Amino acid sequence: MSLLRRIRHSHTSIIRRFMAPSEPISPSNTRLGWIGTGVMGHSMCAHLIRAGYSLTVFNRTLAKAQPLVDLGAHLAASPNAVAARSDVVFSIVGYPSDVRSVLLDPATGALAALRPGGVLVDMTTSEPSLAVEIAAAAAAKGCHSVDAPVSGGDLGARNGTLAIFAGGEESTVENLKPLFSVLGKVNYMGGSGKGQFSKLANQVTIASTMVGLVEGMVYAHKAGLDVGLYLEAISTGAAGSRSLDLYGKRILKRDLQAGFYVNHFVKDLGICLKECENMGIALPGLALAQQLYVSLKAHGEGNLGTQALILVLERLNNLSLSLPSPSNA
Repeated sequence: MSLLRRIRHSHTSIIRRFMAPSEPISPSNTRLGWIGTGVMGHSMCAHLIRAGYSLTVFNRTLAKAQPLVDLGAHLAASPNAVAARSDVVFSIVGYPSDVRSVLLDPATGALAALRPGGVLVDMTTSEPSLAVEIAAAAAAKGCHSVDAPVSGGDLGARNGTLAIFAGGEESTVENLKPLFSVLGKVNYMGGSGKGQFSKLANQVTIASTMVGLVEGMVYAHKAGLDVGLYLEAISTGAAGSRSLDLYGKRILKRDLQAGFYVNHFVKDLGICLKECENMGIALPGLALAQQLYVSLKAHGEGNLGTQALILVLERLNNLSLSLPSPSNA
């Protein structure tokens, strides 16, 4: 078979797979693209490479993609160039404006170069309305789109245990399961935009949980407790949480490096509040948490992890959990 005929056969196969699937996705029949190789994206992309998939990657800072190139990925100069070599294109970038740029820009965006039957999978936490817009634009080209934001932080990305919230055509999500299973557990949440709504609800829950976690730690410290022992004691009770498991010990060690950036959490909570306004609902815990995280950003701490919320509580109470012993004055 000539090279041209093999290329045509590959493109025909991917179109048929997502319209009327005949064989599951595998490294032998599906080329992947990845846009955004930051804290989360790097680990997720690496899992797919190690699973045997051929990947083409793009990152605005090209040097940050070099470790993936060392693993075997191909480096592209633009999102458009990624899509030209891919059947399924994943993206996980910072902000809704970045999503719009890397996927929908008519000159450099991925959709412009994606062939009919191809799939966009945006794993950025973004606006539900933008997910609906991307899906409509993809459908107009004979392509598919899934909004699939994730939860689990850097640890979940490294371990391949992310919770994935997927919105879009159920058949498309089902076809993508061999890829999602490499990254974590996919949960089908409904039509386009429902993945984003699910992730935003997840962020609402996390926001108040983080406030409770750090308030409990400050309270225990001021009461003269060994905070490490306190965290261990509550971890198996009703106060136990994934946030406690992921961040309690990090806070005690003063490890405030980002598994998920404060800047991005402020963005997420801002989107949540905007959607609350659209829905006509009031979530006071969300509003309080957003104010506290905005305070971190105002202090120039936006590039720390969400566990850095402890710094706000320490400033409010004029204490530090890093002191050798608590003050009972």
